[in-house]
Amino acid sequence: MTWQPEVDEIHLRRRLALKLGGEERVARHHALGKLTIRERIDALADPGSFHEIGGLAGQGTYEEGRLAGFAPMAYVGGLAKVDGRRVVVGGSDFTVSGGASAGSGQARSKNHFLEDMAREYRVPLVHFIESAAANVANEGSAGHAHLPSSFDAFGHAILAGQEVPLVYSVPGPAAGGAAAAAVLGHFTVMTPEGSLFAAGPPVVERALGHKLTKDELGGPDIHVGASGALDNRAVDELDALRQMKAFLSYMPNNVYEQPPVRPSNDPPDREEEELLSIVPRRRTRAYRMLRVVELIVDDGEFFEIKPEFGPSVHTLFARVGGYPVGIVANNPHVLAGAMSADSADKQGHFVEMCDHFHIPIVFLADVPGFMLGPQAERTGTLRHGMRAYWATYLATVPIFTVITRKNFGMAGQATANVGRVNYRVGWPSGDWGSIPIEGGVAAAFKREIAAAPDPDARRREIEAHLLQFRNPFRTAEGFGIEDIIDPRQTRSYVHRFLELAYETVSSQLGPKGKVGVRP
Repeated sequence: MTWQPEVDEIHLRRRLALKLGGEERVARHHALGKLTIRERIDALADPGSFHEIGGLAGQGTYEEGRLAGFAPMAYVGGLAKVDGRRVVVGGSDFTVSGGASAGSGQARSKNHFLEDMAREYRVPLVHFIESAAANVANEGSAGHAHLPSSFDAFGHAILAGQEVPLVYSVPGPAAGGAAAAAVLGHFTVMTPEGSLFAAGPPVVERALGHKLTKDELGGPDIHVGASGALDNRAVDELDALRQMKAFLSYMPNNVYEQPPVRPSNDPPDREEEELLSIVPRRRTRAYRMLRVVELIVDDGEFFEIKPEFGPSVHTLFARVGGYPVGIVANNPHVLAGAMSADSADKQGHFVEMCDHFHIPIVFLADVPGFMLGPQAERTGTLRHGMRAYWATYLATVPIFTVITRKNFGMAGQATANVGRVNYRVGWPSGDWGSIPIEGGVAAAFKREIAAAPDPDARRREIEAHLLQFRNPFRTAEGFGIEDIIDPRQTRSYVHRFLELAYETVSSQLGPKGKVGVRP
């Protein structure tokens, strides 16, 4: 006598689980241009590395005590390797009950188990979120309504996010609790088929009378571009996987480790002639800050976070001399680089994330100040801007600032950590102060200009006189800035900073607080 019949049943149940919601539902899923959850995991993980956990969870049907059929739980997950690194990976199976697990009768939540596993084993968590909202029909089968605060829906992810990177994808509709979970990620990417909302179109139409498609209500244009609830847009699912891998490549496994330093063949003292002329002499002309980044970082490669939201500032990861670095760079092509409410939120959240995972920060600063005007006041730019300042001031990770041109007012203060060593260098094109000369002259010399025979000529005369004191070398004479540098040497200055920073980071390892929920 052996246990072979029972072992045969194990294999049978696993084969049935591999069918997901059945051929018809899988075909319908594919017809929408989407991968199944198992296909997503296989495409992400190194070949042969996925080890499923909880593959037998689901609902069996029986005839005379024998298994007649098996419907798997609407969630697939386990351990895997991504580019040789161990991760916990899982996701909703939309072919089974629309990916919704509520009312399945399971004793334990598989996704919560995996969130706890990622935290306990101190490895990143990768999560594919495609799930319908709660189904009110479940209350009929249960016989009563549940109180929302009776169930810890998000605490497992929040606690995991304090210690390990949370990397999420939204490749389909995510409603209700699934939508809320998606914004807890340190990085969340959405495909064209993705959508996100607290409640879906039928609920919105019933409650408010607005008839909207899922894309109009919560597609990528809404949550990647307008709201900033999610980080990046992908052109398709394979691009989403590429972005998830790219983000992971800059992250440590957990907050108790340094970010991964890689060998680089790009000389740390490489100088690029183009940097000498990239900033126009005409102070009102824009230039491509991302080109500055390309010329400084290893092999011109970087990964931008939230490129569509708050576009007056760029937030991105790159490497210099093999060292991962978070770069915050103002964008002169949008609002002349001024800080808006959205760009302030973006900058502050990015700084917190870098600080949380011990990634040193470099500011490439060209900011004329906070955005002005009635719209800026209505959107609370001051409040959001000071939130960004708060994040930078409390950061303990080393920060280095390169001022390429403008650096004015409170937004200029948010490009450095004035509470710490505050190491800053400027290019000869540097132009800084409390407020720009042009606006300041109009305010401070209003009566004198108005009384002049030629007000415009008098204004230009005053501006020309004051501009001579904005010469960056005069600031350097008073040690108001640590150095003025040849722009071509910027890479070597950043590399030297990172060498020292990574020697310092090792003494700061450990959790620094809650990160992930956008303020």
